[in-house]
Amino acid sequence: MSLRNKAVIVGVGESDIGKMPHMTGLGLNAQAAKRAIDDAGLKVSDIDGLLTAYSFTEPYFMLGTVMAEYLGLKPRFCASMIVGGASPAAMLHHAAMAVAQGQCNTVLVCAGENRATGMTRDEAVAALAAVGHPYFEAPYGASIPALYALIAQRYMHEFGLSREALASVAVMARRHAGLHPNAHMRKPITAADVLNAKPIAEPLTMLDCCLISDAGGAFIVTSPERARDLPCKPAYLLGIGECHTHEHLLCADSLTRFGAVESGRAAYAMAGLGPKDMDLAQLYDCFTIVPIIELEELGFCAQGEGGAFFAAGKTGIHGELPVNTHGGMLSHAHAGAVGGLMGIVEAVRQLRGGLGERQVPNAEVALVHNEGGILSSHCTAILGMQPR
Repeated sequence: MSLRNKAVIVGVGESDIGKMPHMTGLGLNAQAAKRAIDDAGLKVSDIDGLLTAYSFTEPYFMLGTVMAEYLGLKPRFCASMIVGGASPAAMLHHAAMAVAQGQCNTVLVCAGENRATGMTRDEAVAALAAVGHPYFEAPYGASIPALYALIAQRYMHEFGLSREALASVAVMARRHAGLHPNAHMRKPITAADVLNAKPIAEPLTMLDCCLISDAGGAFIVTSPERARDLPCKPAYLLGIGECHTHEHLLCADSLTRFGAVESGRAAYAMAGLGPKDMDLAQLYDCFTIVPIIELEELGFCAQGEGGAFFAAGKTGIHGELPVNTHGGMLSHAHAGAVGGLMGIVEAVRQLRGGLGERQVPNAEVALVHNEGGILSSHCTAILGMQPR
């Protein structure tokens, strides 16, 4: 079933970001949800669908119904999805299908946690180890940073990526975050700062790794017909695709090729568009190596050329392809599934326009890519300000 032009995003919101010890994970979600509902010009009572992700800081198993209870909703479509960092785009996919099939009219999608202040160091370490295979990876100390470092090492070996080019991803992310008033980290950094930061897992330093924030984000999906009655500019879902290749890295077919090729191909086909039609891209960037690989797999440059693309400044606001114009997970915010969700929020805002120095000129079509696990699950979405 093609979802092209059958669903729109009509409201976006993000919570206060940084260290918010006075707020719970549920509270951060609620704050973002309220802002998205207000942005759309809706009331809480208008929401009849709810999708949320998962939480390491809240003790709830059925997080979707917990969020409904917390927000005072009684939706007829409700679930919590766990596809790691790919959850937000996957939730967009499911929300669009629900709207297109008439299961509900207006879906609130939200995610977020108080990871910066709501977890102890031991809890954070345990959470990082949980992604590794419980028998063949985690017992040997294979944390999330270590597994992504393994990918970075192999990529550098195969394609000659320089350490400086890898660092340029973090530098550009911070430059963009400096233009965002709600970004967690806004102080400029240099490539030397990245290279000389605290080592985490060779070749990655602390500045190659995503933030740990308290943050929540939300967006609202409805039909184009319903959007005509609302005051905000809707962003049309033009195309979307998924690909899930493995769960544990030891089962991956390759350390340099993953599933973004397939998810991107499906999204482009549904939209009837290609890489050259994209005005900007919001790419998942939990570690600096990740958007380099995604840039290549999504067709913006050839394999092995992503690092040079970043190093040449082509991903800046006025570059050939602006990437992560809000600062991404490396500098804007990361708290569980909300990292990728903020890319959707930023894409909608860019398409609406009016972001001042952060605004990409003449932005009409945006690509968002989320990935979960260790480059395991992929979902690519294409949004536009006009139906196509």
